[in-house]
Amino acid sequence: MLDLNKIYHGNCCDVMDRMDPDSIDLVVTSPPYDDMRDYKGYSFDMSAITRGLYRIIKPGGVIVWVVGDKTTEGGETLTSMLHALAFKNAGFKVRTMIYKKAGVNYPSRYFYDKQFEYMFICFKGDIKTRVFNPIRDRPNKWAGHSNWGDITSRQKDGSLKLQKTKEQNTYVIPEFGKRTDVWEYATGKGNTSRDDEAFEHPAPFPEKLAADHIISWTNPGDIVYDPMSGSGTTLKEAKLLGRNYIGSDISKEYCEIAERRLKKYDK
Repeated sequence: MLDLNKIYHGNCCDVMDRMDPDSIDLVVTSPPYDDMRDYKGYSFDMSAITRGLYRIIKPGGVIVWVVGDKTTEGGETLTSMLHALAFKNAGFKVRTMIYKKAGVNYPSRYFYDKQFEYMFICFKGDIKTRVFNPIRDRPNKWAGHSNWGDITSRQKDGSLKLQKTKEQNTYVIPEFGKRTDVWEYATGKGNTSRDDEAFEHPAPFPEKLAADHIISWTNPGDIVYDPMSGSGTTLKEAKLLGRNYIGSDISKEYCEIAERRLKKYDK
């Protein structure tokens, strides 16, 4: 196993080859896609990456893969869908979440303006074995009230099956409910990050996005890996949240930027 809390310069496939099998709890990353930015040392073999990730992720471990699509001549590349299928073909189970960019959209004369990217949640093994610490910050309109009426569930044939009668239903709605699978974040300087170093990379993603996934899918002391760690956003949030981290990037310059950024948060 590689040393924890370090950043390794190199192709992520080569770095993963040096890791123990079933050793990583969570991966949070936003990979390069569709030549939409200029990266230093860009190299991408999706099949090799998904195979490597499947080997190193623990049973119950999670990959958070933040990706979008380039629009060319009015149509999308659907690279994101190809990535999701690559994870499925590698043996992962895949769920789709949405990262909505608050106040930012990409205008189009011929379609509705685009405002989101995908966050594919890819997990290995039985869903019941993984960590899930749901964030509950969605205000409930009817907080403090009890549910009304009988509770039923719709059956396969369309009929309703009684689960609880009105008298048995004593559940009181809490002040805040669990989030949905659409997460909204403000972006840009001061929102994505307050670290100037983050913007020395062409495509930083919000620190809060990384933090929320780390909180959701790991516990303190777990190991978080970012195979294309860029300016170190995932690594910084893992460090601040009491998780161990490993980063890797094919660009020596980005590794140095991330190391400089993380050093600011040494205790």
